[in-house]
Amino acid sequence: MKIYLVGGAVRDHLLNLPVTERDWVVVGATVNDMLQQGFRSVGKDFPVFLHPKSNEEYALARTERKVRRGYTGFDFDTSQHVTLEEDLKRRDLTINAMAETPDGKLVDPYHGQQDLQNKILRHVSSAFVEDPVRILRVARFAARYAELGFKVAPETIELMRQMVLSGEVDALVPERVWKEFEKALGEPHPEQFFQALADCDALPVLFPELGMDTAGMKALAKAAKVTKDTQVRFAALVHDLPESEVKKLCERYRVPNDYRDLAVLVTREGNFHFYNNFSIHQSSKEFHLQGAEIFSKKILRFFLDLDAFRREERFEKFLLTCEICSKQSSSEILKQCYSVAKAVNAKELMNQGMSGAEIGSALVKKRIEAIENFLANSYN
Repeated sequence: MKIYLVGGAVRDHLLNLPVTERDWVVVGATVNDMLQQGFRSVGKDFPVFLHPKSNEEYALARTERKVRRGYTGFDFDTSQHVTLEEDLKRRDLTINAMAETPDGKLVDPYHGQQDLQNKILRHVSSAFVEDPVRILRVARFAARYAELGFKVAPETIELMRQMVLSGEVDALVPERVWKEFEKALGEPHPEQFFQALADCDALPVLFPELGMDTAGMKALAKAAKVTKDTQVRFAALVHDLPESEVKKLCERYRVPNDYRDLAVLVTREGNFHFYNNFSIHQSSKEFHLQGAEIFSKKILRFFLDLDAFRREERFEKFLLTCEICSKQSSSEILKQCYSVAKAVNAKELMNQGMSGAEIGSALVKKRIEAIENFLANSYN
């Protein structure tokens, strides 16, 4: 039995990046060998085990053979005779097809270290075309390492294009697409995920609502510089789409409700004129032209429409997304209006002997007054 550190841990160590998790390959062992040494079996499709102390993943070396369409259409061989080189050959990119011996010696049969030095994302073998998920993974690595200057090799782009033309992409299940999509949103340059998909003609197949030269793609790039929150980044990406298109995309890939709700809210409310025109100068003008009470009611209605008092965290993400997507910087004064309105609470009114609908009416009135007084002090 021989054990090797493989994949991302080796790659990131060579790039002098933090190693967040370690995966191991075991050569020359059987399932019974692993169980006898206290490993716990967790693999469904092929033998994967958890170390009894570290809980790190150990997989038996394996080869795979394509037997049907889609990313699940493989038969696996995990016999004792599978070599390390054979196991590494089935991997997606050369930079992920390196291993390290227990004494730190690099095993690099497919020249991954050279591609790291040349900043190239290159497929290991022609078997790459058998798994459509690899299109998404390559695009995600492009998003991750773009700031280091990495590019996808032209021959790899061509293989990805062939996979799109052959219809392999159509076999991707929604959950797997979203999993890679969400990871890509968290990368340093998520817009490069979509650029890589566009380069191989997969973008109009997987995300027909999106295009590269759009306000949404520019907003995504901007959002990535401002926040690591992937919900905000997603909402920024789709902010200029019709609400129906946002819902369609979310339904197709079973996007979690928190992502969908924020995106729909931004699409529905963020583009309407009240928010985009709410600069200090413009709002001061409307405050005096419309009258203090009318304008303050308008602001409170805006908060209520967004359910801001019950969903404060979402409201903050909404304001951040709108600020990223808008030419105006509107959120600070709205945050202050929100703060003074929120400070008025029902408990104080109950202490004054109010109850039922009376509390609701009084709460609205006092919140309008609080906003009005704040704006009066700000604009006079």
